[in-house]
Amino acid sequence: MKIGLAQLNPLIGDLAGNGELIKSTCMKASKLDTDLLITPELSLWGYPPRDLLLNQSLLDKQKIVLEELVNTLAIGAPHLKLLVGIAEAAQDAKLPKLFNSIALVQNNGWEVVARKQLLPTYDVFDEKRYFRSAQQTEILEFQHRGKLWQLGLTICEDLWVEEDLQGHQLSGPDPIEDLLPHNVDLLINFSASPFCQHKSNLRKKLASSAAQRLKCPVIYLNQIGGNDELVFDGASFIIDQDSQLLLKLPSFQETFSVWDTHSIVREPIKAETSEEQQLFEVLVLGVHDYAMKCGFKTALIGLSGGIDSALVTVIAAAALGPSQITTMLMPSPWSSQGSINDAKALADRLGIIHKMIPITPLMESFTSSLTKPLGKPPEGVTAENLQSRIRGTLLMAMANQQGHLLLSTGNKSELAVGYCTLYGDMNGGLAVIGDIYKSTVFSICHWLDSPAAQSCRIALGLPASGELIGKAIRHKPPSAELSPNQLDTDSLPDYSVLDPILKSLIEDKISKEELIKKGQDPALLDQIQKLIQRGEFKRRQAPPLLKVTPQAFGSGWRVPIAAV
Repeated sequence: MKIGLAQLNPLIGDLAGNGELIKSTCMKASKLDTDLLITPELSLWGYPPRDLLLNQSLLDKQKIVLEELVNTLAIGAPHLKLLVGIAEAAQDAKLPKLFNSIALVQNNGWEVVARKQLLPTYDVFDEKRYFRSAQQTEILEFQHRGKLWQLGLTICEDLWVEEDLQGHQLSGPDPIEDLLPHNVDLLINFSASPFCQHKSNLRKKLASSAAQRLKCPVIYLNQIGGNDELVFDGASFIIDQDSQLLLKLPSFQETFSVWDTHSIVREPIKAETSEEQQLFEVLVLGVHDYAMKCGFKTALIGLSGGIDSALVTVIAAAALGPSQITTMLMPSPWSSQGSINDAKALADRLGIIHKMIPITPLMESFTSSLTKPLGKPPEGVTAENLQSRIRGTLLMAMANQQGHLLLSTGNKSELAVGYCTLYGDMNGGLAVIGDIYKSTVFSICHWLDSPAAQSCRIALGLPASGELIGKAIRHKPPSAELSPNQLDTDSLPDYSVLDPILKSLIEDKISKEELIKKGQDPALLDQIQKLIQRGEFKRRQAPPLLKVTPQAFGSGWRVPIAAV
């Protein structure tokens, strides 16, 4: 049997457009004599559709699109069967009123053949707001050339049932256990699993465990593409009961591939790409899709000569093309000549548009206007924040006038401790590196300027040789340059000290008491915890960020502003 794997990049809520994408894939599959074509979880909707699922007109539209898929198969691919992810309406008035389901589409109609059992409600997921849990694992009987195939069907979280591997497990049934008595020939897992550091290996381990338990191959099919803060990496695969890869689809690419169940060819073992490359590629895809799906063709960045804005500029150039990027340098009296030169050099290396607007006259105007009501000129943090807000206003004006997507350049370390300015450097439509710690920013930039990044740079249309970020930027002590000789370490611990503590508190959820037992300074922990809490009101007003870690400051971070 030939099974087609459609690793698709949907637009959320665009049922007609997503339907056309699936129709096109059906035609490709038909030309390759595919028997069964499978698509990811909720592939008609895109994941996560969130409150669009509450829109009855979209549910009505879904029925029309499903009938169009039936007609497509009847006319152009009568031998092909299609499994597609849908939102199925329950047949009563109880809430929630939907199931997260898989429909079998054939040339004579469609029917629901599987429903999701384990509904995640942790981190960014909130499926119990919309869906009911199914009560059993479904098996699809598939007749092909005299053999009756027994296909086990699971949806995303239904595969995540190994507490020893995951460190946790949703309460509820074990869908894999339910399949054991049925001797299934193949398990299919329809997924929409967003990228997260170190998640790829865990998926393979979970699929391998299921394959060993069921004594059959497992197909893991995942969505790709950026949808708001989430970026889906695809990386779909087929694995057998001996933990051998039979097929592996590329990460971060919309693609289609056919697997012949009679094939004994195994994928060669390849070295995993580095963590720095994975993070860079996921951020590039996230920026590209956020811009395209929101209707932006160009982006604007405030380029300071520092490492954060340099990395965001390179990501944007890779995502949208250098000709679509505009950068603005807005020097103050405290901007070093080195930073000005470094910013210009970076723009020249990438071949992007570069503009300069000195802000000294504007600073003087604000100082003059505020001196009388304040009783003295603005000083200290007030004066520093005014510079940031002047720059933020200039960037927003440029973005408004010319239709750019303004990209914010703040990193996770700064967002965590509130080392950022509302209505200033936090302005923007997307915080590209808002889930990347400062120390990781340095690591990615060192990788980008190394020979190890050459193939990735070529693939993304960046200059193949020479430095991109530049040695001067990579080795410059971090500074906002808002006052004479200012350094980040004037206000914060060194990032080599700060970042591990932030990760322990934010992502690993380790208590202050446990960290003290491990040797951390209690006074330093108190300082950092207070900064995190005090910065919550800023984060609540920040632009959406691209999530790449287990705990990002986004929809999965639900901390009160007014709290102890």
